[in-house]
Amino acid sequence: MSEAYIVEAVRTPVGRRKGGLSAVHPADLGAHVLKALVERSGIDPAAVDDVVFGCLDTVGPQAGDIARTSWLAAGLPEEVPGVTVDRQCGSSQQALHFAAQAVLSGTQDLVVAGGTQNMSMIPIAFASRQAAEPLGLTEGPFLGSEGWRARYGDAPVNQFHGAQLIAEKWGVTRRAMEEFALRSHRNALRAIDEGRFARESVACAGVTTDEGPRRDTTLEKMAALKPVVEGGTITAACSSQVSDGAAALLIASERAVTEHGLTPRARIHHLSVRGEDPIRMLSAPIPATAHALKKTGLRIEDIDLVEINEAFAPVALAWLKETGADPDRVNVNGGAIALGHPLGATGAKLMTTLLHELERTGGRYGLQTMCEGGGQANVTIVERL
Repeated sequence: MSEAYIVEAVRTPVGRRKGGLSAVHPADLGAHVLKALVERSGIDPAAVDDVVFGCLDTVGPQAGDIARTSWLAAGLPEEVPGVTVDRQCGSSQQALHFAAQAVLSGTQDLVVAGGTQNMSMIPIAFASRQAAEPLGLTEGPFLGSEGWRARYGDAPVNQFHGAQLIAEKWGVTRRAMEEFALRSHRNALRAIDEGRFARESVACAGVTTDEGPRRDTTLEKMAALKPVVEGGTITAACSSQVSDGAAALLIASERAVTEHGLTPRARIHHLSVRGEDPIRMLSAPIPATAHALKKTGLRIEDIDLVEINEAFAPVALAWLKETGADPDRVNVNGGAIALGHPLGATGAKLMTTLLHELERTGGRYGLQTMCEGGGQANVTIVERL
């Protein structure tokens, strides 16, 4: 069987809502990392077989196959195609999977995977509202379906409700969530202060570092916030931040490595995706991780570093309880609570950070997973070379 290698990975700093990247067209965010990827890897861009990007809410400036638009906005060869993927928050992790699967199948040799998202410009779920309202549709993508209603009733289908259900099912207290959130900010600030993100990020529009981490946050400040779900325990403090950003990775076959004189940095060891309860929505990383470990024969103790997306604190805390993973190996440089979650770009961003941290620490295996709309979760395991 052939191999798929990560040759290069780069991201923008993540801009906070209405921050330094908020006015940058999402195609230009994508173009920025694509140009950096080509420059850093030294590849002939005409040799790329495809560009696979993740993006959600593909309306307005994010419409029209933004993978293709980003490549062209970067001034790169017109003969290279692009395709845009939507697996909700896991879109650019799925883009990485599709790129690696193309290489593993032998049908392509050099594929770019990544994602871009400007949430300041296009708020979450804006696209579905904009499309539905002129048509007089008000029930959204789920509850208008007779088949859906017959199966799931009229239960709320939203991430805040799902996060609250997870907190209740796994007995995650508000205090535990706030302590985890504070850890995320402190880890992110340590990473910034120690320059851990310097190699993986490329300044964009004058933004040189991630804007989300808060130096002045405290448990006392978090405790004063009101829950986002009435009667619940989830607050903005233990939720991911609205963000803007982009990330891209170069995936190569063994043949491409030889032909283009590339240096592989990691090998794709495992790719999978699993589904679970779409009402609870965000707990799928738990069975998805169990599935991945079973398929590979690895134990959680074999994994040196984990990046699990901090969509909400209870997602990561429930995963930690179920897997028994060492917290000191998980999100060691902070997560989306501190660093932000630019939806369609987050999967590629997390893998970029995971790769660089494996190299910094000398770890062998890294695992990435994230919860996704519809009750889904991708898992990627890479082996540093």
